[in-house]
Amino acid sequence: MKFKFNINGKKYDAQILKENDKIIKVKVQDKEFTFKEKEEEIRIAKTNLPKRDFKKKEIIAPITGEVSEVFVKKGEFIKREKKIILLSAMKMENEIVSEFEGRVKNVLIKKNQKVNKGDILVILE
Repeated sequence: MKFKFNINGKKYDAQILKENDKIIKVKVQDKEFTFKEKEEEIRIAKTNLPKRDFKKKEIIAPITGEVSEVFVKKGEFIKREKKIILLSAMKMENEIVSEFEGRVKNVLIKKNQKVNKGDILVILE
């Protein structure tokens, strides 16, 4: 799962590389971080990860926020890592990118709409 976020004007790319019951590996910019099961951070990280069914091509909100921009429309074909939505949360702009390739079946949100972590934003075919 990939994320882009902005803190005080500085842009960051982050990616969850590996997740299992024992370890979570996260890459921010070019640095990798590993959290082990017994560490407090992994418990926090696990609670912040949305549950996903990767058989369905659903793009979900990784955080609670407000939709600043929607970059796709119904019927459009998109590739992996295409910017889908700009989500504002806590004075940060977060670029939500697609983890999938496919045709946009449904866009469930609109500009200025508030969304909760885990809400489905876009469904692909």
